[in-house]
Amino acid sequence: MLSISTTDIHLPSPLPVGLSRYVDRKEMARGGNGVLYSAFDQVIGRTVVIKVLLQEYRLDRSFRRRLLREARVTAQLEHPGTVPVYDIGDDSELGIYYVMKRISGENFFNVLRAIAKGDKEVEEAFPLRRRIEIIEAVCQTLASAHARGVIHRDVKPENIWVGNFGEVTLLDWGSAKVWGEPAAAALQDVDTNQNRRRVIADSISTELVKHDVDDFDLPNLTPVQQLIGTPTYMSPEQIGNRDIDDRCDVFSAGVCLYEAMAIAEPFRGRDQEETFDNICSRRPTPPSERSPSRNIPELADEIFAKATRKQPSHRYQTMREFIDDLHRLLLVTSTTKQR
Repeated sequence: MLSISTTDIHLPSPLPVGLSRYVDRKEMARGGNGVLYSAFDQVIGRTVVIKVLLQEYRLDRSFRRRLLREARVTAQLEHPGTVPVYDIGDDSELGIYYVMKRISGENFFNVLRAIAKGDKEVEEAFPLRRRIEIIEAVCQTLASAHARGVIHRDVKPENIWVGNFGEVTLLDWGSAKVWGEPAAAALQDVDTNQNRRRVIADSISTELVKHDVDDFDLPNLTPVQQLIGTPTYMSPEQIGNRDIDDRCDVFSAGVCLYEAMAIAEPFRGRDQEETFDNICSRRPTPPSERSPSRNIPELADEIFAKATRKQPSHRYQTMREFIDDLHRLLLVTSTTKQR
């Protein structure tokens, strides 16, 4: 809420620089290697979010490089589906940091988890059509990034933020691949053969994934060391440490589409090894069959199948092609009873 105090014409004197510009810092959340703080920008007069590394990583060159990379990629994409970046710096105490817009709303993974647990209020707020619209908005952001030569590489519901006014934001560009840059330093000295798996051709991939009941509420699988991404959303080429392009994000977005519709995970196995085998060599139950009570159109089965083909050459070749079919799916969905 705006107030007179935040629109006052006077600037602080002397004008603060660096992190001293941001006061009333409060920790909001922390993840595997970073911390988010809420703070007040004295110069512009608004609340912002500051991201820094956890103390144990602040002097680590690779983590510093990744955070700086995330900040710069996010700042340069400049799309409604990314978080605006206001400032980047290096503080003597907190190290590399970047300042961004504070967004409101909720994490899409939490939305899907609530629906999986039978929360009727959340399900009414996020019916099937709305959930597909959210994935379509994410794909629009990815299409814009791809046009700028950036591949996200970690598309998943946990990195999707749904705002209070319908806005959809794709977060965490720290794993992004930028065309023209070498592979991540973490992968340079790895024997990639240790992670390679044989990818079964789509035409003969007939063995079905063995689905467990209520698998959506299980904890996330920890990424294997040296692989970039999250196991249940990785494309076969990511798992095999092969060269990737835009179609890697198409695969991951296809997995997100399945989860958004069926409220179930298409490839999850009992552990990481089985999950990788499912992705590379098995075919999941189509979403309309996996969750028949949710009235998922059969067209969704075709779209998911094409987005997640084992061979990249058999998938949608661009995110724009995927989006065109999502528009078709939304037209069909508008005429069906939703859950």
